[in-house]
Parts: sequence; C-alpha cells; structure tokens
Amino acid sequence: MTHVPTTTLGDGLAVGALGYGAMGLSDVYGPAEERESLATLHHALDRGVTLIDTADVYGAGQNERLVGRLLAERRAEVTVATKFGIVLGESGMGTEGMSTRGDAAYVRAAADASLERLGIDTIDLYYLHRRDVSVPVEETVGAMAELVEQGKVRHLGLSEVTADELRRAHATHPIAAVQSEWSLWSRDVERAVVPTAAELGVGFVPYAPLGRGFLTGTLTDRAALAGDWRAGLPRFSGDAFDRNQAVVRAVQGLAAELDATPAQVALAWLRAQGERFGLPVVPIPGTRRAARVDENIGSLDVVLDAERWGLLSGLAEGVVGRRSDNDDPNWVSDTRE
Repeated sequence: MTHVPTTTLGDGLAVGALGYGAMGLSDVYGPAEERESLATLHHALDRGVTLIDTADVYGAGQNERLVGRLLAERRAEVTVATKFGIVLGESGMGTEGMSTRGDAAYVRAAADASLERLGIDTIDLYYLHRRDVSVPVEETVGAMAELVEQGKVRHLGLSEVTADELRRAHATHPIAAVQSEWSLWSRDVERAVVPTAAELGVGFVPYAPLGRGFLTGTLTDRAALAGDWRAGLPRFSGDAFDRNQAVVRAVQGLAAELDATPAQVALAWLRAQGERFGLPVVPIPGTRRAARVDENIGSLDVVLDAERWGLLSGLAEGVVGRRSDNDDPNWVSDTRE
C-alpha cells in the first residue's frame, strides 16, 4: 500500500505530496459526523498525509477546533495550515454578505484567535485567504511576517492572488505556497500565477482538485445536493450540471483504461501539470471517509502517457459555468489577473 512521499514547497516547507482539505468536515457539503471526521483525519496521518488544511471561517471556527482535537494527540505529525482574511456575513459560508479584511490589526487578531481554537503555539502555514484590495498586499504580508518573527507562524501562504500580487508579497517575505483552485476543469491559474510561482520557487496547493467532487463521477443527480452549498455553484446549477457530465464521462473512460478511478486520474493529471510547469504541487482533496483517503493516495501510482495527458488537458474547454459563485470581481484571481 502506497505511503505518501514527501515533497518540498517554497521556503523549505516539507510536506506529504498529497494533503487533506478539512473544509467539508464543517457541514459545508451537508451534515458531517464528528467522530467519523476525526477517524478520517487520523487515518490520513497514518497513511503519510501531513498537510492538514483548515481556515477560520470554516464552520465559523468549528473546523479549527475539530482539527485542534487531532493536534492535541498528534501535533508532531501534522503540518497545519489555516487561513484568515474572510469575514463572514449573516448567511455564514454563503457568499452573500461575506467581505475581506487585510489590515495589520486584523491580521494579528485573526492569528491569535486561530491559535487559540487550534490549541497550539505556532501555525505551520498561514494563508491570506482572500485579498482585501483596499489594503496594499505589502501591508498585509508585512503584518504576517511579524507573526513569523514572533514565532506564532512558521511559513506564509497566499490564496487566490494574481501573479503581480505574488511578486509583491514574495518581495516582502518569502512565500511558501499559493493556494488557488486548480484542476482539470479550472485552469485559469496556468496563465500567469503558476508560471510566476515556478519562477519564484513558490509551491502550489490546489484546492478543489476534484472539482468539488464533480470529477469523481459520484454526483449524477442534482437532487442529492439538497442542503449542499455546491447546489448554487454555476457549474452545478441548471443545465450546466447535466452538460458538465460529458467532462466526467471522458475522465471515467480514461480511468477505466488505466484500471484507476476518475479521482485518481484527475489527481495524477495535476501532478503531471506541476512537473510540466516545474513546481511542487500538493493537492488537498477533502473527504469524510477513510476509504476515499486511500483512493486519493492511490493517485500517486497512476502514470499518464502523453496521449492521455493531452486528452485530459483538453477537457477544460468543454466546461460550462464559472468556477466561483461570488459576483465580486475581486473574489478570485481570475477576474483580477
């Protein structure tokens, strides 16, 4: 059984080559059972997954507290990443009313609050979750750098930044990783952000590497998404849901040829893309079930030849719908690039 090997992101941060995104453990995709969630987190560590990704807004802090329970038992085995910068509105994780903050005072307060919820003294990787475009990125990252000097944070990361913002941030303090959506059906970051990260020696941590579950082929009935945040996403809405099944069918066909699952093929493609661009890529797929952790780790054994890589690389052209449901043009890097 494959054990996750180690890779090194930017700023010398060594982590398992496949990470774990914990957002789905906080009822974002429907109800989650805490005991099963903790069991899955423990299983991921057992298999060599070391990068556990959370954020202060997931479950309005509950996700960090859940991860904190894992850290209380196995701190030395975990590279914990969390994020700040999104301020929730009355609807919680719904985009309506959500805003951003990046001023220095907020950076300091957010870090202290996350440390308390996680129950630790130092955050291994601290991300700016979303840019506050009213604040120069140098000010935000400068405040984050002070946290490093104080020993509250080890490494800095940025989420959904443009290539220019990455350059300016990296000039202020070394950046270990950029986290943005990147997958078979979300490739806008390849235009400028990914090449810039490669040039600067910054690692990349793709979130939603399985298209928020769509690319696994398990979402075939929109009715099953009742009460699920994804139901409102443009690619999951209306006729886009049915039309995008064509992308999934293509992935399923190639997976069958390789005796692999669609998820494994999608993750293998991302690994190949990282090699193509010359930068370390550590996807953070999320799941509530230990068996899915094993399935995702199995992607490390899947090798794509040039023909299959090419076929998979062309699928993004057929995707229907934007990747974000937020109408704010500053929400994701694609609309600011």
